[in-house]
This record gives sequence, structure tokens and C-alpha cells, in this order.
Amino acid sequence: MIQGCYHCGEPIPEKCNLSIEILGESRHLCCAGCEAVATMIVENNLTNYYEYRTQPAQKSELVPQHLKTLLLYDHQDIQDDFVRENAQHHKEIVLSVDSVSCAACAWLIEKQLYKQNGVITIEVNITTQRALLVWDDSQVKLSHLLTLMHQLGYKAAPFEVDAQEQHYQKTMRHYLYKLGIAGIATMQVMMFAIALYFDVFDKHENSFRNYLRWISLFITTPVLLYSALPFYLNAWRNIKALTLGMDVPVSIALLCAYSASIFATVTDQGEVYFESISMFTFFLLLGRFLEMRARRHATAISSNLLKLIPAMATLVSGEQVAAKTLKKGDAVTILPGEYLPADGVIIQGLTTIDESMLTGESIAVKRSKNAHVFAGTLNGNGNITIKVTHNRKDAFISNIIRLQDQALYSKPKIAVMADNVARYFVGAILVIAVMTWLYWHVYLPEDALWITLAVLVATCPCALSLATPTALTCSTSSLGQLGLLVRRGHVLETLCKVNHIIIDKTGTLTEGNVQLVGTTIFGQYSTSDVLTYAAELERYANHPLTKPFLPYQAKRPLFDSVKNIVGHGLSGKINNQQWRIGKYEFVRDSQSNLAPLANVDYCDDYSIWLSCDYHIVAAFKIEDPLRQDSKQLVDSFKQQGIKVTMLTGDNSIHAQRVAKQLNIDNLHANMTPMNKLNFLKKIPATDVSLMIGDGINDAPILAGSHLSIALSSGTDIAKSSADMVLLGNNLLSIITARQLALRTRNIIRENLAWALGYNLIILPLAVAGLVTPYIAVIGMSASSIIVVSNSLRLLR
Repeated sequence: MIQGCYHCGEPIPEKCNLSIEILGESRHLCCAGCEAVATMIVENNLTNYYEYRTQPAQKSELVPQHLKTLLLYDHQDIQDDFVRENAQHHKEIVLSVDSVSCAACAWLIEKQLYKQNGVITIEVNITTQRALLVWDDSQVKLSHLLTLMHQLGYKAAPFEVDAQEQHYQKTMRHYLYKLGIAGIATMQVMMFAIALYFDVFDKHENSFRNYLRWISLFITTPVLLYSALPFYLNAWRNIKALTLGMDVPVSIALLCAYSASIFATVTDQGEVYFESISMFTFFLLLGRFLEMRARRHATAISSNLLKLIPAMATLVSGEQVAAKTLKKGDAVTILPGEYLPADGVIIQGLTTIDESMLTGESIAVKRSKNAHVFAGTLNGNGNITIKVTHNRKDAFISNIIRLQDQALYSKPKIAVMADNVARYFVGAILVIAVMTWLYWHVYLPEDALWITLAVLVATCPCALSLATPTALTCSTSSLGQLGLLVRRGHVLETLCKVNHIIIDKTGTLTEGNVQLVGTTIFGQYSTSDVLTYAAELERYANHPLTKPFLPYQAKRPLFDSVKNIVGHGLSGKINNQQWRIGKYEFVRDSQSNLAPLANVDYCDDYSIWLSCDYHIVAAFKIEDPLRQDSKQLVDSFKQQGIKVTMLTGDNSIHAQRVAKQLNIDNLHANMTPMNKLNFLKKIPATDVSLMIGDGINDAPILAGSHLSIALSSGTDIAKSSADMVLLGNNLLSIITARQLALRTRNIIRENLAWALGYNLIILPLAVAGLVTPYIAVIGMSASSIIVVSNSLRLLR
């Protein structure tokens, strides 16, 4: 007989035949609402809710409390604060993930989520304890993916700096509690152990020896059950997922030692290891604690950028509002010495802005009306009013952090190899430990257990797992301080191998501060007319060469439609006349029957030409001064034995002049985007190329080269095609970046050599019984701390 709804307990209406299989049985439900919630619970594998609940769900509260928060993340209004849509129209979010301690944790999360339909990318970084998740919202909901991570034992939530900071402080406080209990217990138990070790009791005082053992048991139990809890939880997650993590051998060692000690205490036979258990736990926790602090230091630089954005902002009306609530179009007043609360355009006032946190350049820059300014930068000595152009999640500083994180989530080959080796190494340790116990149990049974414990603890490959990610995190943070934004994970690896530099000229080696120094007329039009027509065509281009014409633009666009032929010029029609501006061959049109300009040789020094119906009407002479550090950049690369080639779309006269000033031997002028890409395809297979550019015409070669750097002053398409973006104007940062990449490679090699060398040395010693358990745990903890500390040198 059906008594009531299985979910809420209320009577089931007549003719209601709703049911669902829960815990192996068909359960009857009273309404579609209960059916929907029960189905969601079953699909998310959360049926333990029904096993352990003390009463039916209330009608007003059908959804269990622990699912409520996760379901809220599916609401669009909430997602607007932390979810963005990428170029492929998939949703993307950065998550904070608790309890990720080793490569096995990251591998487990990635493996399980990749099984879900709709998951495009899931990449976990164990150093930052964050995950980058990209998914198709039409196939799977965010709440379902977060629930799955919770089932694995890893709590995940949208990354927020303040929440992350609070969680870090809470975690460290709990670690200190556990560490304190383990430390006090170790001191107490060691006092009793000294008496037991040195046989201060004779056979007539056996009862007092047993008394000390029982006291040691009571003191050690809280250590095992509370202080060592993080190791068991991580080990249990790994075992449930049929994988092996660093804490599996540690947990086995602690539980085996405790079980053997209890048996010895109760039966008064054999040895006890209470002091080893307390000491194991204390040193393991101390190592984890110091490791967490070091990793926190490595990731704090990028996280601290968001802290520069003030919490409050002042609207022009004088009203104080939360900075995160600012919307596009809001007008905000910023006083001298205040940090900017949002990206925007100055609509009133003149000031200087300290942008060092973005560009790495300490000198403040002047900013006046119509200038773009960015959240987190520091206002200097002027009162300004800005019009907000981007919401908080789309701010420039947010994009920087997101792109840096994406680079950290991408694992180079050496990191993937180290993770795989560490995972298999744990399995090998367990096999060796079993064989060690079997051997010593036959030849020296009283020592078999502690020798096996030493093997399990001493050889735990924590250092091997940390060797690569900590170094990469530190170096990426250092690149950010240099004003170099890393967009791809392979940057540091490839930068070490570069042996051929390919550089664009205009806006890269030159300042891009193009000036019009001469205009020659070849027809009936006046100078002001040709300048206006040229400016109106250049209105539709995004290149440094357009800047000299900006002052001559008309109040309203003259041309109905303009075509931009990248690498050649622009073409537009007005009054049935075909106007062109750009290279000489383009404005003439080689397909026409018009004769070439008679005195073209005389005009070779002109870069830009203007024609009407393919008749040359004007030529413009421009100058673009070299950047101050261009010569030093080229010289430095050549001194390192790196080949330098300049590719430019400009004519050969200008290009040869710049190449001569910079002592560049390999020059290719008058290059179209396709010509540049074809050049890249023809270079020797042994060349590892680095392309540096800034324009639309550089986008194909930026995307095609082994490594590429775009200047922040360049076009959006160039920056989106590049592997790195130089946020400031200091080209010498590229040299420093290569030096840092070489240092990073050396430090990763040092870390791996130390981690592997330590394990290869300690393993035979532990198997041979030459390493006591407390020495084993000290060695393992010290090995991890050494690797992390070595990586932190990259932050200097």
C-alpha cells in the first residue's frame, strides 16, 4: 500500500502515477515538483541524501540545503558576475577548488569531468588551487559539474579574490590547530618513548611500562584522528577513483603503525610506534604548511592585482556606490591619489596615471580628455571624471588575470611527464613496500614494520609533483611584473629554443608616432582637399600610418563604403569616383591601362599614395622615429647568436634606412600578409621563430610562428593571434623574458634532478633498514620544501 510521497511525505492524489527508482526501488511521488527534484538528486548521484535524512523534505523546501547554492549558479543574473562567453560561444569560468594538494588530485578532477557531455575544457592548477572550466551550457549545467566535483571530495566555487583570501586564512588556521596538537603530542610521547627505548624499567616494573604505553596511546589518538585527517581524505578520494596520490602511502603508513601499536599495547607483545606516528604527522603537516605558504607567495602577485580596484566609487552626483556594481555608461569622479574603480574614458580633467601594475613601467603617463584609463591604476595629481566603458568582469585587469591563469592551466610536456611519473611512482612504492615487509618479516620480523613505514614515507614523490608547476607559476608571475602578458602555456618552453627573431618595422622597431612631413600634389586638387580625402579613407584603417591624417578628417564620413585590403591600402567611392590610398602599385592598379607616373623615381621617398580613378593625385612623405631600445634589442639578440630578420610592408627605401640604423642584415620589404606567411613557411625546419609585431597585416605570421609577441599598442586581432602581449613600451622586457625562461628551465631541471635523485638515493637505504621512520618523514618534507623554495627564486 502506498502511504505517501517518498520525497516530501504528503498524500499522493488519486490517478497520480509518478514514480522514480531510488536506492534500487521504485518510489512513488505526489507531484511533478517532487519528481523533478528527486530526478535531479538521482542524476547527480546524491541519493545518500535519502539514506541519511531524518525527515521528509518540506514542500516549501523541496531542494536539499546542500544543493541550493549549487543550483543558484545556473541563474543567468548570478552568472553575469563571474561567467564569460568565449569566441566559440562556450561559457568559461575560473573556479577555486579546495583540497587540491597534488597532481593526482588535478588528474582525478580532469578525468571525471571530461567524461561529461558538454565539457569542452577542464584544467586544474595545483599551485593556485584554481580550475579553468569551459562548457556548453546547452548540454550540461554548471550546477551539475560543481556537484560532480563535490562528489569527488573537492568543493568548487567561482573564484573571487576576497573569498579566496578568507578561505586561505581559514585553511591555514586549521592547519595550525592540527600542527599544534601534533607538536604537543610529539613532545609528550617522546618523553615516554625515551624511557621505553633505553630500558629504564626492569622486568619487575613491566606494569609501569604498560602504563606509559597506554598513556602514549591516548595522547596519539587525537593526532591520528584529527591532525592526520587531511591525508586520509586525500587518500580516500584517490582510492574511490581507482587512482594513486601522494597521500595513499602516507595514510597506509600511519594506519599500519597505529594498528600495530594498539595490538602491542593490548597484548603486551611487540613494539609500539606512537612517537613515530606523532612525529610523522607533525613533520608532514609542517612541510605542507610551509609549502602552502610558499605556493601562496607564488600566486599572490596576480591575485593582488584585483585588490587594487577600490571597493567604492563616487558617481558625479556625489553618491557612493560599490565599484563592482558600476555599469557601462556610468560617470565617476576620481580624486588625486585614488585608484580607478573601472575601465573608462576621461570626459573631464587632466592628470598623470601610474600604470606600473599593468605595464611594469614606473614612470607615470599623462592622460587628458578622451584618453582610455584602466581599473586598478593610480590617479596622480589631477581631478578627473571618467565614463565607464567596461563592467568589472570585462575590465582590462580582469582579462590580464584570466589570460595569465589560462597560461598556467596549460601544461608543457615536461609537466605532464612529471605528473605521470609521480602517479606511477606511487604504485611502485606500494609494491616495493610490500616486498620489503615480506623480506624483513622472514629475516628480522621485529624490524619489518618500521622499515616498511620508512619506505612508504621517505619515498613519497611530493617533490617530484611540485617540481614543475611551482616554477612555472613563479616565472609567469615574474613575466607579469615585466609587463609581458602570457597567453599560452608553451611560452617559457619555446622561448628557450628560439634562434630566429622576425620583427615588423612600423610600430614595433619604430615608435608608431608617425608624422606627416611632406605632401606633393600631382593633379588639380588642393592640398587641403587631398588631405581630407586621405583622412576619410584612413578613417577605416587601424594602423600607426593612419595617425597623421586624423586632424584632417571631416565632421561626417564622406565615403559610403570603404574596403580595407590588408597589406595594400584602402579603396572607396564618392560621386562615382574610385579613390584609393596606399602603396603605389595598389593605387594605380596594375590591371589598368594608365601609364605609370613619369617621375615616380623622384618620389621613391614617399610611402603613401592617393589616386582618383587610378590617376595619382598626391603623395605623402612620413617619418616614424626609432624606439630608443630597438638598437639594444637587436644587438642583444645578435650577440646571443640569434638570427634577426625584419619584415615590413613599407617600401624598400624606408626599410633599408631602418635596417641600416639597426644593423639588420636580413631585410624583406613591400611584404603583404601572405608574403610574410610564405616567408615563414620557407625558413629552415631547424629555425625556431619568434615573431614580434603589432598590425592586422602581422596577424597571420603571429599565429603561424613558433612563438609570437604583440605590442599592446597594436590591433586587437594582432594581440589575439599572439602568444604574449607586451603591455608597456619597453622592448628590453623581451630580452629579460628570454633570460627568465632560461632560468626557469634550469630551475625545473634542478627541481627534477633533486626530486628524482633524492628518491633514488633514499629508496635503497630505506629498504635496507638504514633509515629510521622519523628521518624518513623529515627527509620527505625537506625535499618538498627545497623544491618550492628553489622555484621561489624566480620571483626575485
